[in-house]
Amino acid sequence: MGKSAPKPPDPKETSAASTSTNVGTAVANAFMGNVNQVTPDGTLNYNQTGTYKWNDPYTGKSYDIPTFTATQTLSEAQQQMKNQTDQAQINLATLAKDQSGRLNDILAKPFDPNSVDAPSLTTDFSADRQKVEDALMARLQPKMDQDRTRLETQLANSGIQMGSDAYSRAMNDNNSAVNDARLGAILSAGQEQSRLTQLNNSTRAQAMQEAFAGRNQPINEITALMSGSQVSNPNFVNANMPSIPTTDVAGLINENYNQKLAAYQQKAGAAQNVLGGLFGLGGSMIMASDRRLKTDIKKVGKTEDGQNLYSYRYKAGGPMQIGLMAQEVKKKHPEAIVPMKSGHMAVDYSKALPMGSVFGMGKAA
Repeated sequence: MGKSAPKPPDPKETSAASTSTNVGTAVANAFMGNVNQVTPDGTLNYNQTGTYKWNDPYTGKSYDIPTFTATQTLSEAQQQMKNQTDQAQINLATLAKDQSGRLNDILAKPFDPNSVDAPSLTTDFSADRQKVEDALMARLQPKMDQDRTRLETQLANSGIQMGSDAYSRAMNDNNSAVNDARLGAILSAGQEQSRLTQLNNSTRAQAMQEAFAGRNQPINEITALMSGSQVSNPNFVNANMPSIPTTDVAGLINENYNQKLAAYQQKAGAAQNVLGGLFGLGGSMIMASDRRLKTDIKKVGKTEDGQNLYSYRYKAGGPMQIGLMAQEVKKKHPEAIVPMKSGHMAVDYSKALPMGSVFGMGKAA
């Protein structure tokens, strides 16, 4: 018979076993998932290039985790194209570096719009306007003088005296025509002034654009060279990342313990049922237990205090029973031995197995 319930399994040992299995499975999945690939444009090969140690903080166990390297290899034609492209980008980058030295001189001088030398059609717009007006009036004045003289002659020949109403109306009409002609000359002069201003502004704007272009062109050229020599980001392969399952440490421990406890309880119950018969013998609790009276003897366990329990039959006949051997009880509990008239020994179980003792089924020794 055992003395107590089984000890729960060591959590760290259970966890270490489960974690080790999980790590091994993940490593195997990694090897199976790293499939080499061959295409017309190149190949992709996976190789284990090392390991690193990982320590489980719970169990303290160390594991060697493999590390892999994915290597991409271009076909001969693709590699030649890449080499040519790389060389072209290097040339552009070198040219951009050499030309960028010019920017020191360009950008060191702030741009001054007043320094732009733009041709001007005129600088005195009022004088130019007056010139236009005078030129127009010089052309109109002779004709206006002729028209006035002709009108005066016509009025005189018609008998219309100076100072009369008819004379005054005719001259007013003539003066109005003269004023209209003068206003037309003034308007034309203003339009010419506006035209000259627009031409001046247009000439100035064109000169400014040319100055800006001369300043910005080297910068734009260098920027274009640099954009043509940009560094290409590497093409990384999506790594095959197998996941390691989490070890349910608490679940494994509890399940193992519950199984052992259930087995213990089952054996203990069976032992109690068997041994309970020993205490149903009546008030004397005395049984003939001499080895010489028994046959088919087989050790089946121990009591809490270390006495052997045997299954046996009496030579005189009867069913299989379980009990102690008087010869062994005599050594440990001599007070429990009861002599029989036949010269054999019986055992007083109330003394050999105190009622307060607890029995548990254990391995037979």
